[in-house]
Amino acid sequence: MSFLDENFILKTKTAQKLYHEHAKHMPIIDYHCHLPPEDIASDRKFKNLTEIWLYGDHYKWRAMRTNGIDEKYCTGDADDYAKFEKWAETVPYTMRNPLYHWTHMELKRPFGVEKILKPETAREIYDSCTAMLQTDEFSVRGILKKMNVKVICTTDDPADSLEHHQKIKADDFGIKVLPTYRADKAMAPEADGYAEYLQKLEKASGVAINNFQGLKDALKQRHDFFHEQGGRLSDHGLETIYAADYTDEEINSIFDKILSKQEISGEELLKFKSAMLVFLALMDHEKGWTQQFHLGALRNNNKRMMRELGPDTGFDSIGDFDIAQPLSKFLGKLDNNNQLAKTILYNLNPTQNEVFATMIGNFNDGSTPGKIQFGSGWWFLDQKDGMEKQMNALSNMGLLSRFVGMLTDSRSFLSYPRHDYFRRILCNLIGNDVENGELPESELEWLGQMVEDICYNNANNFFKF
Repeated sequence: MSFLDENFILKTKTAQKLYHEHAKHMPIIDYHCHLPPEDIASDRKFKNLTEIWLYGDHYKWRAMRTNGIDEKYCTGDADDYAKFEKWAETVPYTMRNPLYHWTHMELKRPFGVEKILKPETAREIYDSCTAMLQTDEFSVRGILKKMNVKVICTTDDPADSLEHHQKIKADDFGIKVLPTYRADKAMAPEADGYAEYLQKLEKASGVAINNFQGLKDALKQRHDFFHEQGGRLSDHGLETIYAADYTDEEINSIFDKILSKQEISGEELLKFKSAMLVFLALMDHEKGWTQQFHLGALRNNNKRMMRELGPDTGFDSIGDFDIAQPLSKFLGKLDNNNQLAKTILYNLNPTQNEVFATMIGNFNDGSTPGKIQFGSGWWFLDQKDGMEKQMNALSNMGLLSRFVGMLTDSRSFLSYPRHDYFRRILCNLIGNDVENGELPESELEWLGQMVEDICYNNANNFFKF
């Protein structure tokens, strides 16, 4: 069997049939990513392969550092080809890491490169891909069309102007690009620069933030604006769910202390975050949005490198936070008054997969198929083993058939082959079950429909963009 051939990962005839006849050609709804809207609005052309592939990619930086590559070739001032050379030098050492698969899948699509990347092939691959990137076919919009993308949901702060989304919408280039409301900064008064952030939010909303009601009014104004621009999702990147008990009087007092730059206790911070989560969730429910929670990351572990390079540079890991009780309490509080929006829960700790898979069943109420979703394996778990474990847990505890499927969660326009990776893994799981006699071969037509649903139809029906 050749590496990365047409039946890559597909170990059985049934898996191959499901993939080639049902999964392969389904469009992509990328309902959570970190692609820069500015690049889509300007239809950016990247100068070279390093610029589109290595800039901002902390997955690759982590591997390079582990391989003994100096920081100047990761985030530093080395020239672009020197950085690419160091990545090519590292690639052979990534065998059995998903980076090895992703690297070669991303060279094959969209560039058509089938050679193995290593020092001996680096120059040829770099030059040929860089040349392609100068053509209209390989502009940002060209790549998105080539990858059969239909909808993209970016990740945006409430204070963002959304000017780039407005330009994209006016251009109407055939792919919907919609904003996602991520208010993490608004609920983090412990972070440096919080006062400055509130000023920015005031300016964007036109609402004075002199008290907690002012903060809520400003966030509501921006939530309304996002809705006008087509936004239908929110997102939160949290260690765990915050679900402390509080009163309105307590939160008003705590926020007054925050505004006057008085120190607040850990208990007060937890109450404030809990109140904010409920407020944001109620806005989502009111407008029929879907709320997303990315849970379990322990961020910025290396304080020295945080000081030198800042966040999102590859020094994060899986955390082991308590999740079951606060998650149940938070969802239950909203559900108790029938104010629980459609929800997607993403888990980063694989030991908690069954917790998440059973939790969603507590709050699915029959109003919408798969109203509460166990989201796809993300970050450290968006690889073969991680995705298989997530889908197996969901299959065992819920309905895989109602799953809204894969997303890129990426900052790179070359990450769309991860959807193909996911689809192959999905078809291989189901194909194995059929050929093991655990699912009926007579129902292959239904299983094909199920694959199509997970790849595209479920998300299309769930989000209704």
